[in-house]
Amino acid sequence: MFQRARRFGCSGRTNTAPLIDIYHPHHQGREWWLHVGLLCIPLLAVYLHIPPPQLSPALNTWHSSGHFFTFRGNNVFYKESVGIVGSSDVLLLLHGFPTSSYDWYKIWDSLTQRFNRVIALDFLGFGFSDKPRPHRYSIFEQASVVEALVAHLGLSEQRINILSHDYGDTVALELLYSLNGDSKLCLFCFFNLKGIFPETHYPRFVQKVLKDSGFISPVLTRLINFQLFSRGIGDVFGPYTQPTEAEFWDMWTGVRINDGNLVMDSILQYINQRLKHRERWVGALTSTSTPLHMIYGPLDPVNPHPEFIQLYRKLVQRSTVSVLDEHVSHYPQLEDPTGFFNAYLSFINSF
Repeated sequence: MFQRARRFGCSGRTNTAPLIDIYHPHHQGREWWLHVGLLCIPLLAVYLHIPPPQLSPALNTWHSSGHFFTFRGNNVFYKESVGIVGSSDVLLLLHGFPTSSYDWYKIWDSLTQRFNRVIALDFLGFGFSDKPRPHRYSIFEQASVVEALVAHLGLSEQRINILSHDYGDTVALELLYSLNGDSKLCLFCFFNLKGIFPETHYPRFVQKVLKDSGFISPVLTRLINFQLFSRGIGDVFGPYTQPTEAEFWDMWTGVRINDGNLVMDSILQYINQRLKHRERWVGALTSTSTPLHMIYGPLDPVNPHPEFIQLYRKLVQRSTVSVLDEHVSHYPQLEDPTGFFNAYLSFINSF
């Protein structure tokens, strides 16, 4: 009987199982981490729903000077300036990923001194435009957005020059394909033609993760913050042409408006679309009779020198090419606006 009592701790003797000492330093440390974890949960929830930054004065001015039109129930932002009198030339600007029409602000005034009308839009899912989700973003839809804007402005019968960058390059190629032989297309100028040749395209690590992570991608898009974004964007600028802190914030603000970070994984499917439709878009590039020009920043890690430009010259023999200074990378209109504008002006004035 006594043996049974000892086994179940009823004897009161000291050889029974000891109680856990919650005041022992080891357990106090574990309890501290538990409190920290519980505190972090609401903080993380707040962080993941943090509102977008306020517009800087410069970005607010850009927004205030723009307009919206409706495309399939979504509001699309565009900015238009009437330039020199006596010219009928129209220029349409198509921006890249993941930024917006604000990419053109450093050369905007110079362009308006050369063209009668200068127009830039934010593609659906970018900048000040609506960013619907869930939504299947595609290059074909963005080309339709451009055509709808042209019709909205009453320019459907007007000859139009197109200047495009990065993501906008692929949209321009779809326009080139669908309107091939149409006299409404005047002059095409691409710069740092992103990824149209898969064999010379090197997407950034974050892009590859977001576009191919399936159900994890929506979680990852919520974890992107200013530090990660600015580091990724900074990687495609030259070491001597980095954006200022204010410019980084303007780019990030453009992404965060309307929760644009949450649609980045959907938009990035354009990389897979380029692989699927390579023959369509490269074929348009190599077969068109529309005058073409390429402006290239040789330090571009996405389209590395010299393999990209060598392949471009080999496949697109009718196109002329301008190679900028060796320190210029993927955003030449921001890194070297004077050199970029002069290269474009030289192309335009050759006709």
